Amino acid sequence: MIKFLNLSSEKPYLQFKSAYQAALDNGQKGIEAISVSSFNKEANEVEARYVNLKYIDANEWIFFSNYNSPKGCQFESHNQVSILIYWASTNTQIRMKAKISKTSEEFSDQHFQGRTKEKNALAISSNQSQTIDSFDEVSKNFYKTLENMTPETNRPNFWGGYSFTPYYFEFWQGHENRLNKRHVFDMQGEEWIEQILQP
Repeated sequence: MIKFLNLSSEKPYLQFKSAYQAALDNGQKGIEAISVSSFNKEANEVEARYVNLKYIDANEWIFFSNYNSPKGCQFESHNQVSILIYWASTNTQIRMKAKISKTSEEFSDQHFQGRTKEKNALAISSNQSQTIDSFDEVSKNFYKTLENMTPETNRPNFWGGYSFTPYYFEFWQGHENRLNKRHVFDMQGEEWIEQILQP
């Protein structure tokens, strides 16, 4: 589930909320899963992965991760990302282009304190995406950290929120005979320009 906080009243955000509610009403599983593509400048290639979108706060879309992970390093060196969502329950695809940055420390702290002890133990114990000799070592690090967790355990400074602000939306609605609807919102200057694209 995605938490909506003071959702923007701009048209693409209202259309997203409507599409989200329709997918939810149709039993969509993993509705918060979004694909985030970033640019790896060092390797000169694009990489994509799924993350769980936790909040939409006004016009900011927020998820959490390890800041030292490959994607974290890529966001630092190239702050433009592409987002892709697909909800099979309603045959809906949503594409976004956005700028990404870290959330405030206060927001990350608040979210960390609201998570389960197990999730926080993993955030602390895992050097995300780093190689390791065996999964047993991952498990050992996790349980050792979990044993030492207390309600006062603080968020590690290498883990926290990312916020992206879209400047482009495309809402794709699949239909029979490939008569698909494509509705675009493109931020130009200070206003959203609407366009309908051919299938």
